[in-house]
Amino acid sequence: MPNEQKIFGTFGKFGRFGTFGILLDNIKFEHTIFALPFAYLGMVLAARGLPTWHQFVWITVAMVSARTLAMSLNRLIDRELDARNPRTMHRPLPRGAISARAVFAISFVSFALFEFAAWQLNELCFALSPLALIFLVGYHYTKRFTWLCHWILGFTDGIAAAGGWIAVRASFDVIPLVLWFAVTVWIAGFDLIYACQDVDVDRRDGLYSVPARFGIATALTLARVNHALTVLALALVGIIAQLGIAFWLGLVVVAILLAYENAIVKPNDLSRLNLAFFNVNGYISVIVFVSALLGIHF
Repeated sequence: MPNEQKIFGTFGKFGRFGTFGILLDNIKFEHTIFALPFAYLGMVLAARGLPTWHQFVWITVAMVSARTLAMSLNRLIDRELDARNPRTMHRPLPRGAISARAVFAISFVSFALFEFAAWQLNELCFALSPLALIFLVGYHYTKRFTWLCHWILGFTDGIAAAGGWIAVRASFDVIPLVLWFAVTVWIAGFDLIYACQDVDVDRRDGLYSVPARFGIATALTLARVNHALTVLALALVGIIAQLGIAFWLGLVVVAILLAYENAIVKPNDLSRLNLAFFNVNGYISVIVFVSALLGIHF
């Protein structure tokens, strides 16, 4: 028990179950829903339906381990910044509920799982995995030197969509590239909104973001532009992939949700920001995947 406490910290009455819960809370494991459906979207479009069980299992392992690696590294790299931010100072790592050593160990395990999953899928996935890792590790540092960090985050998340396609086809095509762009601008759009709550902290700490550099109003305008591009890019995917009516009905719902997300957040009122970030975007990712899967056949 002393060794466990040394690695993970003190967890009070929750014991071992508390340890696991804190690990998941540290990386916001539930937010995997934002990117996982887009990996599945690339997968089903490449397979024109459902892939093999082998592909499905290892795509899932690759996606979950990649996100766990990225979020664990994010918490490690930003732990000093998080400790100075009132919004993030109570995260597990800054408050001492978990140690940096434990988070590093999780990062290493996730890296090993990601590489093994890529190897299990096909040679191209395995060959490209180091490039994916460069972005998974590197994007955390971008807010230290460029306000383009929102789009770099989106580009990094977009790897999941392209990766789902490559895992099935072992090749590139136009569809995964357009889908990659769609995810890039979608993620960038809601990250622009999310960053609005940290304007004062970012300016104080010399961090780069569009809201800190150009103001909240400009950031929200750019978020709307990015989300309009998201709808257009997804429509292009539907045209190229020749998806049926189910996809187009889903895309209408997605467009409405994106409009709603941008409407409820205003420069002088960020009180509904968490609703826009967590709830709406979770719905969007699932709807796009389900409607595309159905659109392959209907």
